[in-house]
Amino acid sequence: MNELISIVKNLISHKHEEEWFEFKENWFESHVLGEYISGMSNAAAMVGEEYAYFVWGVENNTHIIKGTIFDIHQDVKNEPLKHYLARMVKPDINFDFHEMELEGKRIVVLVIPAAKTVPTAFDRVRYLRIGSSKVNLMEYPERESRLFDILKNGFPTIENTESEFQDLTFNKLFVYYEAKGITLNKHTFKKNLGLLTKDGKYNLMAQLLSDNSHIPVRFSLFSGESKSTTMYSVREFGNTCLLYSLDDVLRYGEVLNIPQADERNRIVERKEVPLFHAEAYREAVINAFVHNLWIDGNAPMFTGFRDRIEILSRGHLPPKQTVEGFFAGESVPVNQKLSDIFLQLHISERSGRGIPKITELYGEDCIELRENSIVVTIPFERLETRAYVPVDDENVPDRTEIPPVGTEIPPVGTEIPPVGTKIPQDRSKNPLLKEPGIEERILRFCAEAKNIQEIMGYLGYRDKKTVRKYLYPLLQQGRISMTIPDKPNSKNQKYITIK
Repeated sequence: MNELISIVKNLISHKHEEEWFEFKENWFESHVLGEYISGMSNAAAMVGEEYAYFVWGVENNTHIIKGTIFDIHQDVKNEPLKHYLARMVKPDINFDFHEMELEGKRIVVLVIPAAKTVPTAFDRVRYLRIGSSKVNLMEYPERESRLFDILKNGFPTIENTESEFQDLTFNKLFVYYEAKGITLNKHTFKKNLGLLTKDGKYNLMAQLLSDNSHIPVRFSLFSGESKSTTMYSVREFGNTCLLYSLDDVLRYGEVLNIPQADERNRIVERKEVPLFHAEAYREAVINAFVHNLWIDGNAPMFTGFRDRIEILSRGHLPPKQTVEGFFAGESVPVNQKLSDIFLQLHISERSGRGIPKITELYGEDCIELRENSIVVTIPFERLETRAYVPVDDENVPDRTEIPPVGTEIPPVGTEIPPVGTKIPQDRSKNPLLKEPGIEERILRFCAEAKNIQEIMGYLGYRDKKTVRKYLYPLLQQGRISMTIPDKPNSKNQKYITIK
């Protein structure tokens, strides 16, 4: 009973209902309940769950525990409810009702085994849960075919799923193992590493570890805090052996993790502080690779923003993995053989410390468990330090009208051509670029977003107009962008170099 209570708590912790569990307060319709048993039994098999759960006493939308008066001992036309359902459900499955107390309130749980050899039917009709809907399985032939395939061959994994590419080579894999001090036997490595299906064909894991995985792995960088801002860089790390893709993403993190000079409380030596915690990033990336749902043909997604890096892996928590256990560091591999290889190569360890390490640094809110993905957010820890330049604040207005990109910019000492006019790069023909190297200095300094005061301090200017005469052409040329382009005059406006 304690185990079932833990399962119910885990179900409640989900943000949304999934196809293999359902919440109700007091609802009851005997025939419809039978349809639910059929649909949820088949849905559980489709996603690799051992059981489905119908829970009374929990509010459907909020997942608040309300308690229930649902009577498991009631009759349906003078027949006990369980007997009625069992008579109508085929083939026979050992479903059962359980009563318990949770937070001082009565809860009823119907535990429904997943379909095993053939789809579960009620009253001779096979049902399936799709989202929150209950449908006739025959109306969805693709899902029906997939369910029959799962029941025959087991839930698809990278080990039992045949690769569509059978002309695979593994030169890079041998080099990688050799670099780790391990020599692969060319005659037995396919079997030893689990690269073959039962039929002797290359499986999906073989494809992932081959010289060409045929799966792209990308790292995208955006200038702002959302994907609606300018995307100024996309790095491609895929279409090679997965182990090399992993190393490339990890190394790219080192490139992005720019040391910051901490001048606070400086006495002798200045301290350098990283932009983000390198170990947390490494753990998140490795977890994304090893636990990703590769059978869908999609790689993890890596995205950098002005204030964070998001690491998205496909899929959801594996069967028998609870949300509580996940955050506690209980490791339940999604891809067992791939996890074994990572362990063998000392890429990862099965200590379960990865998630607790990340949450210790950034809290549980940095990990979002979505319906079909898991997202880890690594926030940037920027130092709010500025170079000291004596500035007369009275002569520096808080706000100067900045016209948005896309309109003609009024002259500030020297006329600036309107948007669409090609700005000459020859310094002799562009009077705005009088001082040699100013624009290059701005571009280097604004590799991380900077406000106008920070740029003034860096250049040693006391007048905003002087600085803006250099910023405007760079904005026009698309070499620098605003972090808040729709509000060009915002007091929070910053400028960032477009790479």
